[in-house]
Amino acid sequence: MTKILISAGEVSGDLHAASVTKAIKELEPSAEVFGMGGDALRAAGGEVLFDIKDHGVMGFVEVVKKLPAIYKLRSDFAKVMDERKPDCLLIVDYPGFNMRLAKVAQEKNIPVVSYIAPSAWAWHKSRAKTMAKLATKIASIFPFEYDVYKEAGADIEFVGHPLIDIVKPSMSKEAACEKFGKKSGDILILLLPGSRKMEIERLLPTILQGAKLIQAKIPNVKFIMPRASSISKEVLEAKIKEVGIEVKITEGDNYDVMSIADLALATSGTVTLEAALCGLGSVILYKSSAISFTIAKHVVNIPNIGLPNIVAGRKILPELLQDDCTPEVIAKEAVQLLQKDCFAKMQEDLKEVKAKLGEAGAVKRVAELVLRVANNK
Repeated sequence: MTKILISAGEVSGDLHAASVTKAIKELEPSAEVFGMGGDALRAAGGEVLFDIKDHGVMGFVEVVKKLPAIYKLRSDFAKVMDERKPDCLLIVDYPGFNMRLAKVAQEKNIPVVSYIAPSAWAWHKSRAKTMAKLATKIASIFPFEYDVYKEAGADIEFVGHPLIDIVKPSMSKEAACEKFGKKSGDILILLLPGSRKMEIERLLPTILQGAKLIQAKIPNVKFIMPRASSISKEVLEAKIKEVGIEVKITEGDNYDVMSIADLALATSGTVTLEAALCGLGSVILYKSSAISFTIAKHVVNIPNIGLPNIVAGRKILPELLQDDCTPEVIAKEAVQLLQKDCFAKMQEDLKEVKAKLGEAGAVKRVAELVLRVANNK
């Protein structure tokens, strides 16, 4: 029986980990998958030993503050490695922690597969050299990522982007409109503040205030906020009440509501690419502490931070970072994108993004790769 230890540290990583776990179990039903994840990993048949609700963090300064908890988590993982002796460690995104964890696995002679590898194409390329030494195999999801890691000496395979497999609405647009209450003539905007507690604290009030300004300009607008499993409904309701705006909170069927929405106000991250694959454009937002942002400006090597823009190779969606991320600017950009000509151009650009992400089947290819490594084939 193959035993796979998995580490996914955030909601988006949990979804990717869950899809691979499901594919692994389809290929080898007796395989055990256990480690760090959340509700999606549980639903896919994985055993969650460490819940992502307790470990999401972003920003340089914020990571430093959580170092004691990170060291303890790494120690706990090491104990699991000793006790359950996994055949392979699969690390999914969450590079700050997972690169440290890969080193622990390497010291214990446990092979490592890196999936959603550290963004060495955005940060200093030395990260690629470090990961190349730690990972037995790297499953590449972007064509431009493959070249960077190959040059660094990594054993890497281009598998295509998993969201091509994952992002699939489950109902017709008519059924989705009925379920989510979108009527003819409505403009539907999704509010996607992120899955980390600090994103909710730092960004959600600004997003809600921006939404209120949009409503003043577009009376027929409606707002929906899909709830991330890591954030309680009560927290979101309290923030909404403070601003005094009507927002419908939904649970699940995210791709269905994305498929009928007209625009999203979204924290920078995987969700902006998920939305793009549903034909939904976003005003991309980012805020961190002043110190973290200053550091990031000096170490990030790319002109854009939004994934749809990075894939497109140019800015097709607005990015509002730090001091530019204000309610007034959010409302201005959103209203502009909803204008007929801008909206049509955005839709064409989003089709280009989807075409660049490769063929379907990435998730199965990753599962096959993990099992090959685990079984030394």
